[in-house]
Amino acid sequence: MPAEEDVPMRMYDLITKKKHGGELIAEELRCMVEGYVAGEIPDYQMSAMLMAIWFSGMTAEETTALTIAMADSGDRVDLSAIAGKKVDKHSTGGVGDKTTLICAPIVAACGGRVAKMSGRGLGHTGGTVDKLEAIPGYETAISREKFFSIVNECGVSVIGQSGNLAPADKKLYALRDVTATVDSIPLIASSIMSKKLAAGSDCILLDVKTGSGAFMKTLDDAIALAQTMVAIGEGAGRRTVALITDMDTPLGHGIGNSIEVAESTDVLRGKGPRDLTEVSLQLAENMLYLVGKGTIEECRRMAEQSIADGSAFETFCTMVRRQGGDDAVLRDASKFPQAAVQVEIRAGADGYITAMDAEKIGETSVVLGAGRETKDSPIDFAAGLILHKKYGDAVTSDDVIATLYTESAQRGESAAQLFRAAITIGKEVPPNRPLVYARVEKDKVVRY
Repeated sequence: MPAEEDVPMRMYDLITKKKHGGELIAEELRCMVEGYVAGEIPDYQMSAMLMAIWFSGMTAEETTALTIAMADSGDRVDLSAIAGKKVDKHSTGGVGDKTTLICAPIVAACGGRVAKMSGRGLGHTGGTVDKLEAIPGYETAISREKFFSIVNECGVSVIGQSGNLAPADKKLYALRDVTATVDSIPLIASSIMSKKLAAGSDCILLDVKTGSGAFMKTLDDAIALAQTMVAIGEGAGRRTVALITDMDTPLGHGIGNSIEVAESTDVLRGKGPRDLTEVSLQLAENMLYLVGKGTIEECRRMAEQSIADGSAFETFCTMVRRQGGDDAVLRDASKFPQAAVQVEIRAGADGYITAMDAEKIGETSVVLGAGRETKDSPIDFAAGLILHKKYGDAVTSDDVIATLYTESAQRGESAAQLFRAAITIGKEVPPNRPLVYARVEKDKVVRY
């Protein structure tokens, strides 16, 4: 038999093994990933394997081995030129989720090191890189040497993902997207963690969202995903912790790129919304805990102090300046470019806001121009919305519950219809929702 037929034959055996619920060993998974990236394994066979994994699941050992093979499929970032322990943070995505802009400078101000490569937004969730590019002059594509230099100088740098990190994930994700195999916990976990492992930090904090604006709609699913990712991180020698946080309603009051930067600076100056401040502090305290700065309680006090004494805000300003950005907009948000059209949305009824569908509100921001409908869509950095009322607030019919910002009246009208469909006003006070549901460590889940 010709040599080139060996790989498809072997892949057939692996598919059969997984179809019958068997466990693939690390070497089999590595050969599979390498063969697929090299083009030796065709899409139709990998599609069959993905579906077999969807039905049969994977053990913790299999998932870790798959993730490491995916991380090894491209470049691995060597952060050894940065002094001290490096901590990375990953959010599974949400609406108004600007926590990286807050917790990263807090951690840096407290002596941690955050060398972060972030993505762009697609669909109803916004990307950290898009938010930072709303700051005039801010460069998200800089050399590795400059990236390392900035982290050594001020403790933090946030840049766009570059290079050839985990190409296996990119190829597998595209295939999962068209074969109805996106919603498999081992495949989601290996996708996220392969990029985190390749990015090179010593410790990883995961922010796993649950609720209407999250990929994981139920708490049980979110915890299962978090446990899988923590097991992968620990299995690969990285200290890893996950928080399960709420995304049934947007985080903070602002959604949109420059709007979210402005709100982040409010938090760093001690005058931000309670929900966003609390979630950001919990993320920051856990990042500091991971790099060995003290107990959780001690790390919390350090994080709060960095806001109180202004050091977290000044750290953010320093990072922005070092990456070419104009920090004047951080000190005075009115210096950001302003939207041409504003649309006020009134409650239209007396009562309480009993639901704010985060996913629909995220889609509203995309219609306004703040997000992408396709990966090549341009972004209007001034577009977005500000929520004047949140879940649980009492409203009267004439109250303005949100202001929409956009470039055209037509966009504003379309977005207003979508926004109204996202809000439910009822007569009864709705139950309180926790901001953080659980903390997941290796072999331990603490529910709050």
